[in-house]
Amino acid sequence: MQYIYNEDAGKEQLKLSNELYKYIVKVRRFKIDDEIVLRNLSDDNLYIYKIKDISKRGLTLTLVYFKLLKKELMDFEIFWCVVDTKTIEKSLVFLNQIGVTKITFIYCDRSQKNFKLDFQRFQKIVINSNQQSGRVHIMEFKLASSLQEVLKDNTDLYVLDFGGDTNLNKKINKVLVGCEGGFSDKERVAFNKNSKISFKTEHILKSETASIAISSKLLL
Repeated sequence: MQYIYNEDAGKEQLKLSNELYKYIVKVRRFKIDDEIVLRNLSDDNLYIYKIKDISKRGLTLTLVYFKLLKKELMDFEIFWCVVDTKTIEKSLVFLNQIGVTKITFIYCDRSQKNFKLDFQRFQKIVINSNQQSGRVHIMEFKLASSLQEVLKDNTDLYVLDFGGDTNLNKKINKVLVGCEGGFSDKERVAFNKNSKISFKTEHILKSETASIAISSKLLL
């Protein structure tokens, strides 16, 4: 773990309990006077704390110093037609590590409407991923009202589909990925003015595979 997330990091003194307490004391076996690195993920600072007290109820940290450690990310947004939320949750760790900055979800024609998105749970997953990978930005999540709204507001949006340009050596910041079953004929008509990109393969990719693959191709 590269750092520990705590929204109050930056205060002169912190008291930690519950899961964080168990992780620091029971798992990592930190002791009094050991130093711990924390981030609040709302600024670019690393906060270094020293453990001043350990009790059965928790531990007390005192701020020693902080330092600016800013890491810029290329702005990259996936517009993802909604799939099973379990599939989304498994994919978030990979997309977060790769460097996707935002995911806008859309209920497309072939999305199952009973899948409900839990953005609070998604955020918890990516924060845990941040602590492991060292990423300092929290991925953003949004739900679009319709595909029409997305196409209207994002004229520079590329569509990941068969028959598109396979030369991806260009700056692409927004990609639309379909759900299981792909895009409907109606949807293809709606975005026929958008540029298409595709992979050099005839294999049909699952939605999550396509999302991870295109992010890797354009960001890494």
